[in-house]
Amino acid sequence: MCSPAPVALRSGTVAVKAPTHDRPMIPRAAYARRVIEARHLRVLRAVAATGSFSAAGRELGCTQPAVSQQMKALEASVGTPLLVRSGREMRLTQAGEALVRHAAGILSGLTAAEEEVAAIAGLRAGRVRLVSFPSGSSALVPTALAALRAAHPGTRVSLEEAEPPASVDKLRAGDCDIALAFRYESAPGCAQEWADLVVRPLLTDRLVALVPERHPLARAESVAIGELAREPWIAGCPRCRGQLVEVCAEAGFTPRIDFATDDYPAVAGLVGAGLGVAVLPQLAIESVRPRGARAVTLEPAVRREIVALTLPDLAPVPAVAATLDQLERAAAR
Repeated sequence: MCSPAPVALRSGTVAVKAPTHDRPMIPRAAYARRVIEARHLRVLRAVAATGSFSAAGRELGCTQPAVSQQMKALEASVGTPLLVRSGREMRLTQAGEALVRHAAGILSGLTAAEEEVAAIAGLRAGRVRLVSFPSGSSALVPTALAALRAAHPGTRVSLEEAEPPASVDKLRAGDCDIALAFRYESAPGCAQEWADLVVRPLLTDRLVALVPERHPLARAESVAIGELAREPWIAGCPRCRGQLVEVCAEAGFTPRIDFATDDYPAVAGLVGAGLGVAVLPQLAIESVRPRGARAVTLEPAVRREIVALTLPDLAPVPAVAATLDQLERAAAR
């Protein structure tokens, strides 16, 4: 079998030589076993530009034998000769010419990729997709993201709202990088619920009763939920009111729900207008600041643990780790 025809580097003419057998043919299988290394491409370009191993070595700051060794390794990777000697000059084969032609784009793309990865690793760039429940979005997220932007202005964060378990499902499906979620202490199996995830505890939030200012219990230090059994209730949608129904059931009654809304300001407005009572997380009360209504501590306490969740493989990503840190700091304030 003839070796590929060499191509002159400087004159542009093709110099055809008789087949030589001083080098064994490289098995085709070698190509399947090895990959092209960027450092070898850089050396090949230098040889193509200078016409010799020694000149390429001077340009690259290495020895002539080192250049020769790297060219042999590259030929073994691609499975065909790339260079032939013509007098004192090294000439490219057709395969060598093709590889040099593509090398510029390959190396340029690799450099761009390295720079982009370095920017992400150094928090000069990067993106984090955050999903949060509404009261977390209003009470924790703004402070955390403002601090993140001040520290790392190149990091972008997108925010979407979803209640757990929908937010956690998004995380597991790869639709977000961090899920802000909560679970009630009384929930069965809560210790195993997130066993496959990285859990960053943020804070413990209590439920409070929200009553009209003129309600007989508005000035009480605390209230048992059973004391509100005869009141009209304002609650969330059927999917979101489960904890209220459960707490009321434990107190021996079923709440009469006259108004259903998941919007906390709307809940506070309805309570302030004297249209009913509600149970809201303390975190929501802090962000809503209801007019015409008062928050009263529930006894016995009903608590929920608020956490930030991510996948084990995402936790070390610099932008994700920095966002988790800022959420933790915001919760501690």
